Amino acid sequence: MTDLERAGLRLEYHHDGAVAQIALNRPERRNAQSPGMWEGLASLGRELPDTVRVVVLRGEGPSFSAGLDIRAFTPEGIPGEGPALPPGISRPAMADLIAVYQEGFRWLRDPRFTTIAVVHGHAIGAGFQLALSCDLRIAAEDVRFCMKEPALGLVPDLTGTKPLVDIVGLPRALDLCLTARDVYADEARELGLVEKIVKNEDLDGAVDELVTALLKVDAGAARATKALLQQAPGNSLDDQCRAEREAQVLRLVREAE
Repeated sequence: MTDLERAGLRLEYHHDGAVAQIALNRPERRNAQSPGMWEGLASLGRELPDTVRVVVLRGEGPSFSAGLDIRAFTPEGIPGEGPALPPGISRPAMADLIAVYQEGFRWLRDPRFTTIAVVHGHAIGAGFQLALSCDLRIAAEDVRFCMKEPALGLVPDLTGTKPLVDIVGLPRALDLCLTARDVYADEARELGLVEKIVKNEDLDGAVDELVTALLKVDAGAARATKALLQQAPGNSLDDQCRAEREAQVLRLVREAE
């Protein structure tokens, strides 16, 4: 068994290496996540070759991901991994360990590629946060999002709070998190949590169509534009105009060389 298989992940390359498809591959547990899976995702983010332009993230079986494998918080932990937070761990060490787990989610924002979450069935807790980490989300009609952590006495700590607020605004984010209620397909589309809802049987075709469109755009321009757009919410108009000028100069100089 490979390290990826032990982490509950599968990696495939398509379109001559331009597309990396990553599957959460624990269908018997509805792709419940573990620290080993997060570390495996982080490793993939570091190791994907420069040829990759699009990352497609999906779940095998009936769900995208039902969230954290609850065995991670038992004294025994997940078989082969142990507990997510070792007994007696200090506060600073605990914070450092959570930062390690967050790396499995953070790399999906990297301007090197466009990331797509293909969501069906459950996207609960850590599953919801993993989908939110991607640039784009296409979902099936049976999708069910839920930010479950507050109902379990926890906070969402896998990088999901910022994109949630960015997408739906603070009041709606408070509603979704503090009630831990389910969000189904139609509401998810209305809130902007997904770019497209399709029938389950049409999901693969919708993803292929989006990937094809993304690959038609110049790779360098796509990366530079993603980086620009990511800066925009935190920039003043003057700052963003400056960033646009600098990015365009780099593009034009490279074209002229």
